[in-house]
Amino acid sequence: MSRWSILLAALLLAACGKAPEPGVTVLSYASPYPATHTFSRADIAWMNFIEKESGGRIRIKPNWGGALLSSNENMLEIRHGIADIGMVTPMYARSAHLQRSQPSFYSGVGSIADQIAIYRCVAEAFPEMHAELPGLHVLAVQGGGFPGILTRNRPVRSLADLKGLRLRAQEDTAAVLEKLGADPVNMSMAEVYPAMAKGVIDGVIAPTDALRSMHLAEVGRYFSTLRIPRGAYPARAMGERVWAKLSPADQALFTRGEAVWEAALAEQIDKAGDVGADYARKEGVTFVAPAPGAQAQFDALYRANAVRLAKRLDKFGIDGVAIADRAASLVAKRQAGQSLGCGGAK
Repeated sequence: MSRWSILLAALLLAACGKAPEPGVTVLSYASPYPATHTFSRADIAWMNFIEKESGGRIRIKPNWGGALLSSNENMLEIRHGIADIGMVTPMYARSAHLQRSQPSFYSGVGSIADQIAIYRCVAEAFPEMHAELPGLHVLAVQGGGFPGILTRNRPVRSLADLKGLRLRAQEDTAAVLEKLGADPVNMSMAEVYPAMAKGVIDGVIAPTDALRSMHLAEVGRYFSTLRIPRGAYPARAMGERVWAKLSPADQALFTRGEAVWEAALAEQIDKAGDVGADYARKEGVTFVAPAPGAQAQFDALYRANAVRLAKRLDKFGIDGVAIADRAASLVAKRQAGQSLGCGGAK
C-alpha cells in the first residue's frame, strides 16, 4: 500500500469522526514530532492562542509524530490538503534552491529574534524568498539556537585548533571547516553518538540542546562556544486553498498569531538550549570560550562562503548575491544597535 493511499485512508477515517459543533471550524495540524518536543510545546501555545482569540470558533486538531506529513515532501502534502496546517522544511526540498542556501546568509547575527526579523526584512525586499513555497501561506518563521563545537579529546579555543579534527557538519559549515584544516564529515545526527563513542569522528557541530536530547554530553568532553552562524526559515504554513476560505477577520487573526508562534518557538528553543547546557556541565563537559578575535575571523570566513553559495543561485535565475548582501547589511545594523527599519522590526 503506497504512502499516499495510507494518508488518504487516514483522512477518510478522520472525516468519519465526531462532527464539529455548529459554527466551529476545525483545522488539522501535522508535525513529525511528538507532543512533548520543544517545537510542539510552541505549537500548542499557538493553538491555544488561536482558540482563545477566536472565542472557540476555530479549533486546531493536532496530529503528532509524523502521522500525516513526511520529512521531505511536507510542503507538497500541505498544498494538496493532507493537513490544513503543518510544519514545513523548505531547506530539504530539492526545488527550493534559495531556501536551501539563505540560512547561510546571516553571519554575525546575535539572537533568534534577530534571525526572524532579518528574514522577514529580506523576504519583504525579495519576493523570491517565498516563491519556492507555492500554494502555501506562511504562518511562522523559525530561527534556531547557535551551534558550537563538541569534541572528544581536544578543546577548540582558536581556529588553529580545528586543524586535523574530523567533525560532523552541515554543508554550509563544511566548506569553512575545510579551509581551516578540519575534515568535515556528512552523516545523520543519529549516527553521531556511536561515531564519537568509537572515535570514528572527533566531534560534531551541534547546539547545546542536542547535548541532552541526543545524549551527546556522554561522548564529548569539551564544548567550544564559538558560534556557528545560522538564519531563519519558513517553518509553519497553511494550504493556500484553506487560507482563501477563511473570512478576512479570521485571516487577520492568523496573521496576528504569526508573532505569537514565532515568540513561542524562540522561547522554547532558548529554554531547551539552557537545559542542554546545564545537563552537559553536570555530565562533566567543559565549556570553552573562543580566543579573542576567533569569532570575528570565523564570521568573516562564513560570510565569504555565503557569497560563494549565493553565486550558485544565478543558474536558477535568482540574484543570490543581492539577497546575501541585504542580509549582511541588516546583520551589521543590528550589531551597531540600529533599527532594521523594515518589516515592522524595531
